[in-house]
Amino acid sequence: MGSIFSFIRRECFRGTKQHTRRVLKLASCLLVCLMIAGGLAFSGQHQTEQVYVNRLTPIHDPRPILADHPEYIEPIRETTRFEAPPIIDEKDGDLRVRSWRFSYNAQGIIEVENRLKADETALIMVHPWGIDDGQGWKTPEPAGVADFCTPEKNHLVERHERDIVNPLIKSLRGKVKLVMFSLPANEDSIRKKLYRSFNGGPTAAERTEGAKELSDKLNSFSYRGEPLPSELKLSQQAPLVDYFRLFPGLDAGTKYDPAGFWELPIPVVKDIGVDPDDVIIYDAQGYQLLKEFLQRQGIRHVLLIGYATDMCYRKTTAGYENLSANFNVFLVGDATLATFPSNSSPRFATNAAISYAAIDHMITQISWINYKPRNAGKQ
Repeated sequence: MGSIFSFIRRECFRGTKQHTRRVLKLASCLLVCLMIAGGLAFSGQHQTEQVYVNRLTPIHDPRPILADHPEYIEPIRETTRFEAPPIIDEKDGDLRVRSWRFSYNAQGIIEVENRLKADETALIMVHPWGIDDGQGWKTPEPAGVADFCTPEKNHLVERHERDIVNPLIKSLRGKVKLVMFSLPANEDSIRKKLYRSFNGGPTAAERTEGAKELSDKLNSFSYRGEPLPSELKLSQQAPLVDYFRLFPGLDAGTKYDPAGFWELPIPVVKDIGVDPDDVIIYDAQGYQLLKEFLQRQGIRHVLLIGYATDMCYRKTTAGYENLSANFNVFLVGDATLATFPSNSSPRFATNAAISYAAIDHMITQISWINYKPRNAGKQ
């Protein structure tokens, strides 16, 4: 803009009055064009925004939320509930996702119907670790820990994956744009042959070769660690300090999980069938690569499932704390389980973790996710 005005001033002093009038006329036309262009840009900027009417309508006699699978999550029974207008209501949306969040200021739960485009949606599962499932990766004995920390609890998670999570994945695969799974560490030579990643996918022959290498690698490892200590030397001044220092509640180091255990290629759990087009996210690659990959694929919405609600599901590379900064994220409350120390069931721990997440995130459930093709019902 400064260079244009310098040109006009220079030209006005160079020639005749007629030349000056021509320059000023040209300048007037340029200014009008610039004003129109600026107005269009300003208008375009505001066309990307929307005015949301935050109208809360009380829901009378509401039924419990997340009540379809009470063996895995204790239902949400907040009685103060409101219905609000849709937040995402895309014209060609074919994926209906009802959701809710909790507001201290509204003093209750707010429920919202949303309509998304399935081809701009990713279904992401956090940490479906294949442990104690027959593939070879096992909880070390006699005192090792991994995943939900005991073989019995790992088997409970497998049942949840088999009975609850896998049917959801199968129902949405081929409808949403991407199905993705996150795993620890980085892509290694074996998992590179098994799974598609940000770097591409293997051939059928490579998958067969990778499956054999995985089995050989996991089944040849010695899962024997040290036993629990039989004696502890405690000071008289602070015996509790010494007790928990020497015998912590969770020790996943090489004493109980032998050296090399955490470097093994952790597979996706056997009860979740991985399709050749599904994509594996490796935690060590970091969130930036995941974000860029999703954006290149045109992803705007994420349905998040997986484990553990209070830990990995929240804070790892594909956790909701990362994803919710750039995408419209819906936490599927009955397709996740929290860790549950001191309990035989994850019901209450999962309820608590989801309830806290609902303060700043949208929660949905499997029965609230419905795909309806855009041309359904048309002749």
